[in-house]
Amino acid sequence: MPTLAQLRELQSIAQAGLTYTRDDYDKGRYVRLLALTAELLAGQTGQDAATVSGLLRVEQGYLTPKVDVRAVVLNAAGEVLLTCERADGLWSLPGGWADPGESPREIAVREVREETGREVRAVRLLAVLDKDKHPHPPDLWAVYKLFVLCEPAGPDAAHPVNTETTDSGWFSLDALPPLSPGRNLPEQVRRAVNLALNPGLGVDVD
Repeated sequence: MPTLAQLRELQSIAQAGLTYTRDDYDKGRYVRLLALTAELLAGQTGQDAATVSGLLRVEQGYLTPKVDVRAVVLNAAGEVLLTCERADGLWSLPGGWADPGESPREIAVREVREETGREVRAVRLLAVLDKDKHPHPPDLWAVYKLFVLCEPAGPDAAHPVNTETTDSGWFSLDALPPLSPGRNLPEQVRRAVNLALNPGLGVDVD
């Protein structure tokens, strides 16, 4: 059985081929290669094959990793801000997919506001991690995770009604709630806080 990395490489070859070839026969071959890749990816990730095939067909152009931006917000007591994900009932650093037209700083600030109701100021980059190099559950996409240190820029706020999260709060590192493993791992949260408190450590990069 091919590995997830090998399947993503096949997806990249098929997608690039569909983007750049001008030969109709080659296009047919790349379409078939992409369909076979989708079937195998569905088996690896536990997702429905038709859903995976549809997602891959939407992707166009040269294949690159998706970008997930996570905000690391600390209060005066050294506690970290986490939010409870509606999708799985587990907790994570505020954040989500990067949107075109916004910088990582802007994304971090917006995600904290939308998911927790708090206003923050983005300060600096803490880490750039390759999701595949950490023990997350298998993911359809290759993902780079950006961890951005943010400072509170206003009073604490009540959790807002929104479609993505159900609660938010401050947690000490020795009392973290169950974390959403597809989004962040306990060791990543602890490392991010350590990097935030110790600027001399620089930026972690996989």
